[in-house]
Amino acid sequence: MRKGAISREGVLKAIAEHDDLGRDRFLAEYGYKPARGYLLLHDDRTYDSKAIVGVAHKFDQGRALRPDELSGGRAHAARSLGQLGFVIHSSRDPDWTRDEIILACDLAMSNGWKRLEYYDPRVIELSALLQTMPIHPDEVRTEKFRNSNSVARKTVDITCRHPDYRGKPTNGNTLDVEVLNAFLARPAEKAKVAQHIRDGLTTGEFQGLPPEIEEEDDYSAPEGRLLIRRHKSRERDKGLRKRKIDALLRQGRRLACEACGFDFEATYGPRGAGYIECHHVVPLHEAGEGRTRLSDLALICANCHRMIHRRAPWPTPGELRRLIQEATNLDGARLPSQQEPEQSRSGLRPSQYNVS
Repeated sequence: MRKGAISREGVLKAIAEHDDLGRDRFLAEYGYKPARGYLLLHDDRTYDSKAIVGVAHKFDQGRALRPDELSGGRAHAARSLGQLGFVIHSSRDPDWTRDEIILACDLAMSNGWKRLEYYDPRVIELSALLQTMPIHPDEVRTEKFRNSNSVARKTVDITCRHPDYRGKPTNGNTLDVEVLNAFLARPAEKAKVAQHIRDGLTTGEFQGLPPEIEEEDDYSAPEGRLLIRRHKSRERDKGLRKRKIDALLRQGRRLACEACGFDFEATYGPRGAGYIECHHVVPLHEAGEGRTRLSDLALICANCHRMIHRRAPWPTPGELRRLIQEATNLDGARLPSQQEPEQSRSGLRPSQYNVS
């Protein structure tokens, strides 16, 4: 919220005023419209979350907020209510994610890019599978969440965007088209991706993976959020990372980034000794559930790790190194492994900036 904090007591007072005036009069009194996204559930009654938060502000801060002074989305009014312990429910199903569209697209491809009906056993099976996907929290799932009707509709959104389709396309969205084009360009690869997602959902593997922090979700997820979550979980396996480092040191090699040559100990002294990040280089569509070998891993610095994940397709450490060489050669510079970087006036070397 932009103006001031609200309290649980303030929310309860706003609810009481709502009950006293009635919904229509309450909304009209403060200039709010009915909620289109999230509803507050209290004592078996539903309330417009944005309006309740705006009026609660009156009891806590001295004046009600105007509708244009706050957002009713999950990250704003609904989030404020949730943090105060109130139950929030969505009044509409959340948008389809890439993971879900990949599974729907795989089903459409297996059906010859023809639409499927809601009573098709394959649609019913996919509906049940999507409902187990640990992406959407309970508060945004309506009673019709990913039912067979919505799954069948999504296959229509996808198939009517196929190049051979001659009718009028549905509205759909750009992500439908993006995933469809990926399937058309690399059908075998994308079928593997869909199978890995199915396997993870069927075995329950994804349920045990830690959820991603939203602020870190700007990493590119070329094959969906669940596979990249598993990918990062493997990268953070301390046992694998230690074995990879030990193997490199036994070979008498320096613990430096395989892409840019940055050496944490050489730069930070004892504080940087033994530190480096671990990257799983096997493509997501090939990773599956098999054991990770040390040859599947690369040791890289935080900056290069971020650059690899920043945009799909992900470059290998070797490919990233070539990109660095091409960029640095333009201005006559060389990689840190080839020469010691000059000290800046701040005392930091260029390769130290923005290391997270």
